[in-house]
Amino acid sequence: MNLSLDNLNKLYIGGQWVDSAGSDSIDVINPANEERVGAIPAGDPADVDRAVAAAQAAFADFSLTSVEERLEMLGRIRNLYKERWEDLAYATSVEMGAPIDLARKSQVALGAGHLKSAMQALEQFQFEMVENGMILRHEPIGVCGMITPWNWPMNQVVVKVAPALAAGCTMVLKPSEESPLSAMVFAEIMDAAGVPAGVFNMVHGLGPVVGEAMSAHPGIDMMSFTGSTRGGIAVARASAETVKRVGQELGGKSANIILEDCDIPRAVADGIDYCMNNSGQSCNAPTRMLVPMAEMDNAIAAAREAANAIAVGDPSREGGHIGPVVNKRQFDRIQQLIQAGIDENAELVAGGTGLPEGIDHGYYVRPTVFARVDNAMTIAREEIFGPVICLIGYEDEEDAVRIANDTVYGLAGYVSSPDVEHATRVARRIRAGQVAINYIGGTAETPFGGFKRSGNGREKARWGLAEYLELKAITGAVA
Repeated sequence: MNLSLDNLNKLYIGGQWVDSAGSDSIDVINPANEERVGAIPAGDPADVDRAVAAAQAAFADFSLTSVEERLEMLGRIRNLYKERWEDLAYATSVEMGAPIDLARKSQVALGAGHLKSAMQALEQFQFEMVENGMILRHEPIGVCGMITPWNWPMNQVVVKVAPALAAGCTMVLKPSEESPLSAMVFAEIMDAAGVPAGVFNMVHGLGPVVGEAMSAHPGIDMMSFTGSTRGGIAVARASAETVKRVGQELGGKSANIILEDCDIPRAVADGIDYCMNNSGQSCNAPTRMLVPMAEMDNAIAAAREAANAIAVGDPSREGGHIGPVVNKRQFDRIQQLIQAGIDENAELVAGGTGLPEGIDHGYYVRPTVFARVDNAMTIAREEIFGPVICLIGYEDEEDAVRIANDTVYGLAGYVSSPDVEHATRVARRIRAGQVAINYIGGTAETPFGGFKRSGNGREKARWGLAEYLELKAITGAVA
């Protein structure tokens, strides 16, 4: 491992590690032991101005680079990313509590997949064509502002940066203040790969300060935001004055329909494990499990056994356990929502409030399952973003689809059945951006994004590349 914190208290602007214009800082806390790891600068609008100016200056040349030049650059980034794999995994585990095995095999791996996918999309994309007597050109949109979350840090950084580079855009990244260690390593990778000065810039800071300044900045042509629906609304409002494009991947409250023809205990147990992965901190987690009313008792027994079998422990330790949630604020909110479920008389099947047995510090949450939940309850309506799942009974298939779609969100959905054709018919009726049958999720080639208040636009593969392009029509040039 070659992880140094020398650049943690710096911003990366114009190809240089520089000091913030301000003097405030933000502590980085390890959620496993509540200890301070270091501090990052709390950037301010002056830092955003500097980063945008650097990106604007770089755009003129970088936007004219050839596909071959951008492929070569992405290849260098990908090779260096692989060399820093262990550093990225360690940083991710320390900053947001992902167990080290999950950090290595999933968190960091997803970023690598997006680099490969962006290169493939770039190789195959047709940037100019002649159609109906006109030239149609896809050109880079310009300077892109990117705000990323802490829950899958490298996944969300790379899924934005890689296609933007492939398109020929320049950018300003504000990573989550909760996950700056992995972002620092990534910026070091970009620097070592020889990405031209000003093409990639990184400004640390708080959303209401740096994020607001980026969204409102007249020099930024597009904002790409991943985070809460509340945060997405704030970005859209601040961006409206300059009429910039806004791409949003927001919250979710995904339904998991267990159809009557399933092996109910197995499907329930698989759904519990899938949901609890990453301590439930995934926007597409199947947190509302819909089971036939007649099978509720069997579902409860399976859910209790599966939840009680989930180990909770130190993320630095290898093994198939879950770690803490990201910070005290998130821990407290999850505790409040678990209590809300108890107060609203949902049946507590497993877990509950407080720390897991044998743990006396850190932000660890007990794997929690509620049963006989009404879809109108708080725990069925709000995105909890922790290891908490609701079992909701349905009368028939029509009722299941109605309940699944009775949410303001529409990011993901799940259907379980041994009859794939049957499951597919149900999947077509779910109002969500992606639906996984029998927990077979997407890949780096699968478009990702949501319906309704889960956002707009799509990330990954050719769909992600298209987000960073404008279409120009030239008429009169073709006879």
